[in-house]
Amino acid sequence: MLREQAKFITRAHKFLDICLTAAAFIAAYFIKRLFLPASLRGLSVEPNYYIVLLMIIIIWYVSFGLFELYASYRKQSFGEIFRNMLKAVSAGMLVMSLCMYVFKITDISRIMLGIFFLLNIGLLSVSKGFVYLVLARYRKKGYNSRNILIVGTRQRAVDVIDAIGDRLGSGYSVLGCLGIDEAEIGKKIKNGIKVIGTVDHLEKILRDQVVDELIFAMPLKKIEDANKYIALAEEVGVSVRIVPDWQIHKLMYHPKIASIQFEEFLGVSTLTMTTTSTKQGDLFIKSTFDYAFAAVTLVLSVPFFIAVALAIKITSKGPVFFKQERSGLNGRLFKVYKFRTMVLDAELKQADIKEMNESDGPVFKIRKDPRIIPCLGGFLRKTGMDELPQLVNVLKGEMSLIGPRPPIPAEVEKYETGQRRRLSMKPGITCLWQVTPDRNETTFDVWMQMDLEYIDNWSLWLDFKIFWKTILVMLTGSGR
Repeated sequence: MLREQAKFITRAHKFLDICLTAAAFIAAYFIKRLFLPASLRGLSVEPNYYIVLLMIIIIWYVSFGLFELYASYRKQSFGEIFRNMLKAVSAGMLVMSLCMYVFKITDISRIMLGIFFLLNIGLLSVSKGFVYLVLARYRKKGYNSRNILIVGTRQRAVDVIDAIGDRLGSGYSVLGCLGIDEAEIGKKIKNGIKVIGTVDHLEKILRDQVVDELIFAMPLKKIEDANKYIALAEEVGVSVRIVPDWQIHKLMYHPKIASIQFEEFLGVSTLTMTTTSTKQGDLFIKSTFDYAFAAVTLVLSVPFFIAVALAIKITSKGPVFFKQERSGLNGRLFKVYKFRTMVLDAELKQADIKEMNESDGPVFKIRKDPRIIPCLGGFLRKTGMDELPQLVNVLKGEMSLIGPRPPIPAEVEKYETGQRRRLSMKPGITCLWQVTPDRNETTFDVWMQMDLEYIDNWSLWLDFKIFWKTILVMLTGSGR
C-alpha cells in the first residue's frame, strides 16, 4: 500500500526538520553576535551554547512527534500542517524555557531566542510548503494517483467524497459509487460522482477498471453477504477500507492474506485491509534504489545503446525500439520499451504461427521463434539486454527493477480472479520466473503462483537475490 506515513520516510523527514532547527539556532547565534546594530550586538561567553543546542535538538525531536507533524501530506491541508508545526515549535520553546529555569541557565540572550524562533518557523514553513506544493502538483498531473471506488450512496459516501474534494492535491480520484438497488444506477451523489452499478457488478468493475482502493461507506448489515465482496477485493489484491459503525462486529470475514489496521483517511476513521507489503521503510528503499540504479545505468549505457541501435538498423528494417501496451499497477496501461529483436511485422505474423505456441494459458512463447532477427535478436534475448530500455519505464515510475513481469492487456482479460492479484504490485524488469532454471518449461499456473508468492513474501533480501541471479543469467546467456 502506498502510504507516506512510512517509518523510514518519517525518520528522514524528522531528521530534515531537526537539521533546519539546528541551522536556525546557529544562524540566530551569528546574527546576534555579528550582524545586529551595535547596541544589540554581541553575546556573553556563558552559557555553553553547544549544550543549549543539544537541549533544543532533544526537545524539538520529541515535540515534532507529539504534534503529528509527520502525518501524510496527501491527507492534510497546508493550513493544518502549518498549525501543527507552529504548535510544535511553540511547545518546544515553552519546554526549553522551563528547562532553563530548572537548570538555572539565566544568561542566554532572549533576543537570540526570539530570532531563533522566527527563523525556525520560517525555515520549516518554506521546507514544508515547497514539499507540499511539489507533491500536490505531482498528484494533480496523475502521478502517484489513487483511484477510489465507494460502496454506498448516502451520507457516509458523501462524507468520503467531501473529504477527497477538500484535498484536491491528495491524488485521490473517485471512480463512482456502488449501491444495493439497481434503481439508483445513474443517480448523482455529489460533485458529479454517480452511482455506476451495484455491489453485484463489483467483480466486473474490478476487472475492467483501475481500482486502487475499495471503500465501504455504508452499514455492512445492509449488504447481503458483505464478506463475499471483501473476499473478492482481497483475492484481486485491491486495498479495502471500511468506514466503521456499531455493526462492525457483524463482519465475520477473516482475511487469508491481507493485514488489518485502523487508519485515518482524510479525516475519516477507517478499518483498512491490504494484501501488499506493509514494510513501508523497505519499500521506500526499494523505490529509491530503482530510480538511482536506472538513472546511473542509463547514463553509463549510452555507448551500448548507440552500438545496439546501429546493429539493429543494419540487420533489420524498422525502428530501434519496440513499444507495446502492457498492464501495470492495478491494471494501469502504459507503453513498455524494448530493443526490437523481431522483424518489423512480428505481431501481425503471430496468428500464422499460433500452433507453434509452447506455453499454456494466455501467454504466447516459442523456443525458436522464426520472427527473431538472426544472430543479433537471439543474442539480445538470451542475455536479457533487450530489456534495458525498460529502465526508462522505471524512471517514469511505471515499473520497478524487480517485480512481476507486466502482462499484455489481452492476457489479463483471460486471468482468473485470483490471478489478477499479481497486478497489485508495480511490475518489474526481472522476477522470480526469469531467474528460475528451465523457466520456459514452467506452466502458466506455476508462473502465476510464483508471482503471487513473491508479492506475499516480498523483502529487500528477496529482491537482492533476484537481482544477482538476473546478472548471472545475463552473463551466462541462459535467457530466451
